[in-house]
Amino acid sequence: MIKESETMAKTTISCPQCKQPIVAEITRIFDAAEDPQAKQILLSGAYNLVQCPHCGYRGQAPTPLVYHDPDKELLLTFFPPELNVPVNQQQQMIGPLINQVMEKQPPEKRKAYFLNPETMLTRQRLAERILEEDGVTPEMLKEQQDRLSFLQRLAGVTVEARPEVIRQEEELVDEQLLLILQRLIQSAAAAGEEESAKVLVELQQQILENTEFGQKILHQAQEQQAAMDALEQASKAGLTREALLDLIIDAAESEIRLVTLVSMARSGLDYSFFQLLTDRMQHASGEQQAQLMALRDKLLEMTHEIDQAIKEQEDLAGQLLDKILAEENIEEATLQALPGINEVFLEVLRARIQAARKADDQEQLKKLQQVAGAIQKVSAPGANIELIEALIQAKDVDAIRAVLEENAEEITDEFSQFLYSLLSQTQAQEGRQDMVEKLQQVYRQVLRFTMKRNLEKAD
Repeated sequence: MIKESETMAKTTISCPQCKQPIVAEITRIFDAAEDPQAKQILLSGAYNLVQCPHCGYRGQAPTPLVYHDPDKELLLTFFPPELNVPVNQQQQMIGPLINQVMEKQPPEKRKAYFLNPETMLTRQRLAERILEEDGVTPEMLKEQQDRLSFLQRLAGVTVEARPEVIRQEEELVDEQLLLILQRLIQSAAAAGEEESAKVLVELQQQILENTEFGQKILHQAQEQQAAMDALEQASKAGLTREALLDLIIDAAESEIRLVTLVSMARSGLDYSFFQLLTDRMQHASGEQQAQLMALRDKLLEMTHEIDQAIKEQEDLAGQLLDKILAEENIEEATLQALPGINEVFLEVLRARIQAARKADDQEQLKKLQQVAGAIQKVSAPGANIELIEALIQAKDVDAIRAVLEENAEEITDEFSQFLYSLLSQTQAQEGRQDMVEKLQQVYRQVLRFTMKRNLEKAD
């Protein structure tokens, strides 16, 4: 990540509108060598966003910029014309920024392009030049620019004015726009630009609430959440195949709920489940029987697709893990592979750790624990792989409770959420019933442990 002292620092600037002094976090160097998100942040326009406490202005603060991508030997500069600074002074202000970029490069990478930075006269040309290096066609660029201009325009108007702007540009609101916006939010958060991330989240919510496409997305999210809530409640009461079948039949009219339930509870849709469904079908008649037959056919198709997708994901995760383990510096290799690490990878890693322990392969176990440790350092709160492994290895309920007591500080709400997510992922995998039952046992004990602790705090 780019260090704040070098590229993003609090400084006093003049408000672009009322010219009163305001304090803002300003980024002047976007170096892809230092921060993989630098390009995306710059292209988004979601940087150097300020809010004036005097006149209420919200928008981008004009400032000199340097963009650097060593892989493409690309060094670009931009000086906002609205600053009205003479050319010779512009060079004096840009020069130190270029020197900062060059000094961070090892001697062998200080190539000739540093002596000939390309000057961009407009922000649009700056974005175009960056994207040209990625092979983006003019048509693709225009579509992308239209979406980014829309987001920039939204960010520059008041909250009250945004619904009207959104209505005027609603044809731009599609899946691609929301994906861009989500990446911008993540990039801004990762770069520590809290104000920018806050503005982008506000834009996202207003776009969802004020467009037909957004309403569909919100409806899908609500349907998915309803299915997850129903499954969680049933799991707490002890999820049986009969209860799962009832949930699925109730959700049959909603494609979203049905897909969500099947993907989360895949392991429960086994031979016995389908036998139970067949019995229900045979005892039904008329339209109800036809509906159950159609549901059975759909479930068979869905489970087949899920099994294929999971197998492909597990194979890819296994290949990535093998690649990491083959590197001399495992921790560094793990950090470089972070974009490809997801819950499937964590499950594969956990299974490998368990197998290495069972085989008493200490050399392999040490390497796998290095991977787990590296992930733990940078992962979301709660993703404590070693603690989950210890709980799974516990022989009975008393042993699980002992592990929980020993690691009480690690048993947070985030840990419980991660454990539930892991349980759901495992339930979606065929042939993992033993592991599902063990994770369910662990999850129940974690819930009891946290409830007891919360009650004690209340007293």
